Amino acid sequence: MKKLSFKIVLPLLLLLTMLTFLLPPMFGSTSIGFNALSGNGTAAIIFWQLRLPRVVFAFLVGFSLALVGTLFQALLRNDLATPFTLGVSSGGALGAVLAIKIGAEFMLAGFPTTVLFSVTGSLLTIAIIYSIARSRFGLSMVTLILAGITVSLFFSSLILFIHYLADFTETWQMIRWLMGGLQISGWQYDWVLLPFVIVISLMIVRQAPALNILSAGKELALSKGVDVVRVQKQSFIAGSVLVGVVVALAGPIGFIGLIIPHLMRLLIGADHRKLLPAAALGGGMFLVWCDTLARTIIAPAELPV
Repeated sequence: MKKLSFKIVLPLLLLLTMLTFLLPPMFGSTSIGFNALSGNGTAAIIFWQLRLPRVVFAFLVGFSLALVGTLFQALLRNDLATPFTLGVSSGGALGAVLAIKIGAEFMLAGFPTTVLFSVTGSLLTIAIIYSIARSRFGLSMVTLILAGITVSLFFSSLILFIHYLADFTETWQMIRWLMGGLQISGWQYDWVLLPFVIVISLMIVRQAPALNILSAGKELALSKGVDVVRVQKQSFIAGSVLVGVVVALAGPIGFIGLIIPHLMRLLIGADHRKLLPAAALGGGMFLVWCDTLARTIIAPAELPV
């Protein structure tokens, strides 16, 4: 497939991103016109406190998943790699269903226990996988994948066991959380996720030249002067932390981190200096429009995104 010029794709993506922030908040069980946004009426409250925060949150989640999916496909040299390949989401999911099962219902800093337990589970999973894969020669990518899959399967077994012990109400809550969702009210989740997205995105984009070389093989990267151990360690930790936070706040939302990087790679090529920002913007827009469809297709009811 003939590749498109990045000078054409980037402005187009930025224009579509602006439209993505502008148009989806207008749609829903109640349509809103632009003239209603400047007042203090119900339409303005719905737009500024319900729909726009949700659109921004969906964009940040999709942005993060597509970015980390692109990173892991380069880091692991595996076209089937996703943000969830290394098992971080299963650790977060285990924490969330455990919180539901034990009935922990306190709030800390405005966040429910499912979020707090999920963050803890994700961080513990990162530590476990990293300790297994680490060696004096750096991170073994084969061991990293195997460790991630093993930990993921083990945690999935524990999740099924907790399901087995749960009653009907608890099981429904667990399944609903495991479907992922973007139902938020207000800006709190956006402000929590935004610093992680900004800092970790900058860290990942800075690695783009090294990822280009590393994609061709570890030996070639070493011969070109790339600090392979540092790149692998920083990329794994940064990507996993971002995925852990996203899973804790939105649940495991699949597909985006696998497909969007490949779609953008078909359009503009495999240069990660261009691919990383393009995939991130594409992932953010894609999830916003998916969520818009999910919350309007059978309005006033909603489908899980």
